[in-house]
Amino acid sequence: MATPAPPPSEPAPPSLLGVFAHPDDESLLAGGVLAQHAAGGARTAVVTATWAPGSPRAGELADALAVLGAGTPRLLGYNDARNREAAPGRPRLVDVPLDEAVGRLVAHIRDVRPDIVVGHDALGQLTGHPDHVRAHQITLLAVEAAGLAHLHPDAGPPWQPAALYAATHPESGVGLLGPLLEGVGKSVLAVPDSYVTTSVDVTPWAGVKWRAILAHRSETERERALPGILARLPEADRIQIIRTEHFTRLTPGPAKSHPTRLAI
Repeated sequence: MATPAPPPSEPAPPSLLGVFAHPDDESLLAGGVLAQHAAGGARTAVVTATWAPGSPRAGELADALAVLGAGTPRLLGYNDARNREAAPGRPRLVDVPLDEAVGRLVAHIRDVRPDIVVGHDALGQLTGHPDHVRAHQITLLAVEAAGLAHLHPDAGPPWQPAALYAATHPESGVGLLGPLLEGVGKSVLAVPDSYVTTSVDVTPWAGVKWRAILAHRSETERERALPGILARLPEADRIQIIRTEHFTRLTPGPAKSHPTRLAI
């Protein structure tokens, strides 16, 4: 399926940096908007907090980002809280000194210079993974620090993103995912609908998003991993789950933020 492009009269969408805990989070939580912004001519990139360069999942991440048009992996290389094989010999993301992780993310923000940063929500998404929660905390601090020259001065010239969004799941939008996750023994954490400021219909990019998810081959083979759950579904059910992405704007912005697309 060809990637749709906006009409020539539309300006390029804002540049976008995703910050996520694990390979596959970027495709599952924001693959549609990453593909949307890239198709519109915007710069897009992704920072991934765990897994080491050279690991199998790092290679899968590279394939997924190529599908999404989001450049090459930017790996912080910390260990996964639940899988010590992610980065052997490296500290877990949840154990690393906060200021160290923030400084390393600040360097990527200042290098990419995005208009918008997208990351995890405070709950750690539906399953509350501790790496998701920690990545959320690090991203909050790094987005503010990136614009202040006196903080992390060795991380490059300051750059202040215009907006920070958290990918999230409203209670009314859990839909088919709830029973599917509960069926494999996972929790289902969702936010009140009022917490969501922006819901993006990414149906035109759903095919691209699904190809990016499939690039995480080791996860599609696992019974309890979300890519594996999605891969076993009928196509109609899978599209229903992945066609809408929900976000909460965490930084001050216009009095009436755009409700159906990520805006600055």
